[in-house]
Amino acid sequence: MKNNDPQRQRLIELVRELAVIEGEVTLASGLVSDHYVDMRRATLHHEAAPLIGHVMLDMLEESGFGPDEIDAVGGLTMGADPVAAAILHAAASRGLAVDAFVVRKAAKGHGMQRRVEGPEIAGRRVVILEDTSTTGGSPLEALEAAREAGAEPVAVAVVVDRNTGAKERIEAAGVPYFAALSIDELR
Repeated sequence: MKNNDPQRQRLIELVRELAVIEGEVTLASGLVSDHYVDMRRATLHHEAAPLIGHVMLDMLEESGFGPDEIDAVGGLTMGADPVAAAILHAAASRGLAVDAFVVRKAAKGHGMQRRVEGPEIAGRRVVILEDTSTTGGSPLEALEAAREAGAEPVAVAVVVDRNTGAKERIEAAGVPYFAALSIDELR
């Protein structure tokens, strides 16, 4: 990823300003940290969200996972939802076809009773997303759900990696892991 990219630099500024909160907090992983990155404050922000889409799309393309190599992006609700939508819109603005999907925590008990919502992902190459990752639990859960739905997960991509083991766990599951930003860049 090009560290001097102006869009990426602006995204770092916005995430620092909007989403990094100092103070002790227990993370979803159960770990305790002296800071919290509330990425929904950035992924749902009018300026940061479009930047996230373009920065993530650029990172995937530079890593060999551009629109010719992937069909759809998505992950476990709720963290991945706005990231997937941002990438979908960034791709569309460039005339590229990348769909988005949502992985529910559990299948619906009514209607189609699907766990994976959106355009069909069976037989398609997908990238699993997350807004911020600590241990990789959410992307791994989404990865398994995508496989169960018949998709071919080709990578996991996160906006912010906390550098606390997610990369290693996800790569051990057989897919490459990419992060647009490191926690070290945000503090």
